[in-house]
Amino acid sequence: MARCAHCGAETDARYRFCPWCAAPQRRKLVEFFRGVDDDGRRALRVSRYLPERRVRFSVWDETGTARAAVSLDDEEAARLAAYLAPPPRPARPPLLDELKSLVRS
Repeated sequence: MARCAHCGAETDARYRFCPWCAAPQRRKLVEFFRGVDDDGRRALRVSRYLPERRVRFSVWDETGTARAAVSLDDEEAARLAAYLAPPPRPARPPLLDELKSLVRS
């Protein structure tokens, strides 16, 4: 059995809220991302659980039902974030060097 972090009462670990004081038993941040084109009626829900340090992705359909889900640990979530990040811009030469090259031409 687990204990409620708020009131200390015994509670089952699967409960989202303490049955005795109604305090949430886990913290999470949630964001929804809407699909595009043929997936416009679907959404991707991303939940970050704290302090567990894991991320859960779930695909929701137009009826509000989760159709698929997968959890990632922090290391895999960081790898996914790096994959989704825009590619770095190519380094430009300093403006002064560009101006000098124009003068030489």
